[in-house]
Amino acid sequence: MKGVMMTLSGLALAGAMTTAQAEEIVVGGKNFTEQQILASMTTQYLSGLGYDVETRAGMGSAVLRQAQENGQIDLYWEYTGTSLINYNDVTESLSPEETYQRVKKLDGEKGLVWLEPSAANNTYALAMRQDSVEETGIDSLSDLAQAVNDGEDLTFAMNAEFYAREDGWRPLQQAYDFRVGRGEVKRMDSGLVYQALRDGQVDVGLVFATDGRIPAFDFEVLEDDQAFFPAYALTPVVREETLEANPDLAEQMNALSALLDDETMAGLNARVDVERATIEDVAESFLEDNELL
Repeated sequence: MKGVMMTLSGLALAGAMTTAQAEEIVVGGKNFTEQQILASMTTQYLSGLGYDVETRAGMGSAVLRQAQENGQIDLYWEYTGTSLINYNDVTESLSPEETYQRVKKLDGEKGLVWLEPSAANNTYALAMRQDSVEETGIDSLSDLAQAVNDGEDLTFAMNAEFYAREDGWRPLQQAYDFRVGRGEVKRMDSGLVYQALRDGQVDVGLVFATDGRIPAFDFEVLEDDQAFFPAYALTPVVREETLEANPDLAEQMNALSALLDDETMAGLNARVDVERATIEDVAESFLEDNELL
């Protein structure tokens, strides 16, 4: 009788685990290349582990966040700086670790769990062509400031938003103690910045650190050696209820997060945006290369 009871208990436990594992997980994603790759990668990865996954990619940032808070999205990749500034209205300057801990605490109060952050930080950055870096010796923002103050004739390109932002171009110059005249700054759409920099129409361009055009166009991101730009560490964020129903999910997603850094994401983005590979194929090959599929 005791053996029968143990067997029944074991079957009940197995049934409970199967039910939890079978519960559908809705994976979300924003409406740009990096996010679409991550949504596809997460979907394929979790499906391969036996989860029932639905994908809702291509959403606006605010809509996606609201959907997760409302329980319509279980899991998506968010940026620490976006949550800090846009969703929690924190404007003070924080280190990357402080930023992560702050959003982890604030969003935790809303039932959202920040898992382990990746080493990919899709923040603002200034970049130059590799040949210009070698010629001038400029490889950090302090070097850039010194060159400007020494009278180096440099032209800049950036989008109009960054030029006018309260935490944008003007504060950056103040932080690094240099000043560039209006005539040396060309304001244009973000996509055109990459083209202008590649074609030698400007010397320095505003980029996003994990953009695929950085390696494709042979740009070098200048080191933000005074940590002016906010941290935008790419991190999986999951609803607390979803983690309770799927106890292995945190460890599984952390394993994926550990594989991502700036160079990796830029390379994946380039395969889509420059080489025109499909999002699904890029995500699948990454998982296969890392033996996750």
